[in-house]
Amino acid sequence: MIRDLIFKLQEEATAETEHKGWCDAELGTNKLTREEKTASVEALQATVEQLKANIAQTTMKVTELSAAVVELDKTVKEAVEQRSADHEKNTATIADAKAAQSAVAQALATLKEFYAKAGEATALVQTGSKAKKQSPLEDGPEIFDTGYKGMQDVKGGVVGMLEVIQSDFVRLEADTTQSEAEDDAAHERLLNDSEVDKAVKQTDIEHLGRKKVSLTSDLNTAKRDLTNTQKELDAAMQYFAKLKPSCIDTGVTYEDRV
Repeated sequence: MIRDLIFKLQEEATAETEHKGWCDAELGTNKLTREEKTASVEALQATVEQLKANIAQTTMKVTELSAAVVELDKTVKEAVEQRSADHEKNTATIADAKAAQSAVAQALATLKEFYAKAGEATALVQTGSKAKKQSPLEDGPEIFDTGYKGMQDVKGGVVGMLEVIQSDFVRLEADTTQSEAEDDAAHERLLNDSEVDKAVKQTDIEHLGRKKVSLTSDLNTAKRDLTNTQKELDAAMQYFAKLKPSCIDTGVTYEDRV
């Protein structure tokens, strides 16, 4: 009986040795698996959060650029409307200035012709009076010995005033024409700059759109990998829980039984 008991203990010792070797291998492998999967889960969680942040940032940039494009379109529309109104106003001002110049020129021509004829009439009257012999009645003081001069004393003032008015209209036409050219050039620059700026922004929006699609794909992949890795970690933890009773919490050892 003692011999059988010793033989049985020897068999148990052999079995325990084999079991211990198996436990050491399984626990070692399980530990590596748990450490590896835990690190992978943490890395994937960080990747998921970073991708979410990148997608949110990209979305915000697209929103800002889209709003900027809308604002550009609004600015261009307002500029076109203002330029059209200014062009119409300048065109009318130039036309009025030209018409006024023509009217003043005609008035000047009429006045100069009138004063020229009035001057000729005065000269003729004076020449004729010198050829006559004065009678006793004509010896008295002269009252009207010349022809009507047409207010020659104010000739310079009226003509001068009209010439000033004419020069004002000439200057108004020139200034308005120059202003119209400058405004039109500035308007063209604004349109060109806005077109270039809009094209750049739209290109950026398209680029960010493709980037967002790529980031979303990466996020879905990371989420899928995270789910699978988490399942593998959970399985390793469950297996470790199964190993503990037979490999760690074994109770009475072989030496105790001996």
